[in-house]
Amino acid sequence: MNNWRHEYIITNGVRLHYVTQGDGPLMVMLHGFPEFWYSWRHQIPEFAQYYKVVALDLRGYNDSDKPSSQSAYTMDELVKDVEGVIKGLGYSKCVLVGHDWGGIIGWNFAYKHPSMLDKLIILNLPHPAKFAEGFRTPQQLLRSSYIFFFQIPVLPELLIQSNDYQALETAFKGMAVDKSAITQADIEAYKDAFAKRGALTAAINYYRNALQPKFFTQSYRVLEVPTLMIWGEKDTALGKELTYGTEAYVRDFQIKYIPNCSHWVQQEQPQLVNQYMRDFLGVGHS
Repeated sequence: MNNWRHEYIITNGVRLHYVTQGDGPLMVMLHGFPEFWYSWRHQIPEFAQYYKVVALDLRGYNDSDKPSSQSAYTMDELVKDVEGVIKGLGYSKCVLVGHDWGGIIGWNFAYKHPSMLDKLIILNLPHPAKFAEGFRTPQQLLRSSYIFFFQIPVLPELLIQSNDYQALETAFKGMAVDKSAITQADIEAYKDAFAKRGALTAAINYYRNALQPKFFTQSYRVLEVPTLMIWGEKDTALGKELTYGTEAYVRDFQIKYIPNCSHWVQQEQPQLVNQYMRDFLGVGHS
């Protein structure tokens, strides 16, 4: 179907699986929860025309290593993974694209290593300062209540596994506005990835490390990396208001809202997402 290749790279002490296609400058794609590289299936061939596209399985997911300790999933480790991938592939910089958790990693990477990014593209994940602000509002606390549930040991894993990972199907189908955009075959692919030994606990460990005091207290300088944010407006987990005022934190900032589209923006509206990305990157023609 596609001439993408499955490869592995050792970085920061873990072996990460990725799918790659194309040649040229590097574009790294970071997926979110509860996904894996596959969530970029509509973007990989599109951008392989202009870039060497590398869609990672984040540590703990699908075919990447799944360290057992909770401390293996701190933001510092996740940022080091990306740094190691870029350098390990022989590049000094890349275009970094992140959705959901991949977006959180993307923002943090941009602050830690701005010189390693040509451009940053973030899908449905607010700037960390706006996210922390959102946590002070009742409506976002309610939307993010699952994060607090994920702090409990064992129980979230049992719940997600139950009834053949029904919770995953509910997350995708229940949140999507255009239900036909995520097929039953897509759901099965996500279930299979999560059924791999250790994957579920690893994915939830990201959340178990997330609510650190510094998340709420950190101050952010103005980011110099040109940044595009794409936002599906019908995201039930993250309110659109979390995007307001982002330009105060990014010198060169653009935002594209996609109406009638859920959190799963690059899967639900791939043509529009690809067009906005192409326009921002100045490649192809829309």
